[in-house]
Amino acid sequence: MISCNLNRFKRVLCLGAHSDDIEIGCGGTVLRMIEQSKSIEFYWLVLCSNPTRAKEARRSANVFLRGARHKTIVVKSFRDGFLPYLGPPVKECFEELKQGFTPDVILTHCRHDLHQDHRLVCELTWNTFRNHFILEYEIPKYDADLRSPNFFVPLSDAQARKKVKSLIRYFNTQQNKQWFSEELFYGLMRLRATEAASPARYAEAFCCRKMLLGTLN
Repeated sequence: MISCNLNRFKRVLCLGAHSDDIEIGCGGTVLRMIEQSKSIEFYWLVLCSNPTRAKEARRSANVFLRGARHKTIVVKSFRDGFLPYLGPPVKECFEELKQGFTPDVILTHCRHDLHQDHRLVCELTWNTFRNHFILEYEIPKYDADLRSPNFFVPLSDAQARKKVKSLIRYFNTQQNKQWFSEELFYGLMRLRATEAASPARYAEAFCCRKMLLGTLN
């Protein structure tokens, strides 16, 4: 198994369709990046929200990004569940983003995700950023669309614990969802650590579709 040094990433773009997607999919990886590098910069974009969900998103993002050298948190108000039908405004949002931020790595939704909003975010990520390192995170849910990942980020017990406790604390609107539970979040990270043969008990997993190994001189 080949290892990748997260320290080389200085500018990170995090994309999420909904207010808790980034935290669920890659919150632990964000925490690990910040612990390993004091010069890291984040751009955190959430596309769908209402006033209550937007407040949750901003509070949570500020907690996860505490310690980053610089952070930009943007929460849009597109309608949940309707991203593929909104068309130009969503596309324009990505085009504006490309002009203002050049990331070393992008954390986004997975192509195989069956939620229509998630799929569109992934599609626009690849359509907009064609020469960037992109990692697609996973969201466990009713659709049963999890795949076999090929990129793993081991997490310490403290990182996994902070991720889960923050999700439960800051997303009160999701407490009535049967899937939104500590057991699910810990369980998936435990499974991914096993698949990665990680010495740590927890890990987050991603799909890495393209990676360039070195360059010609």
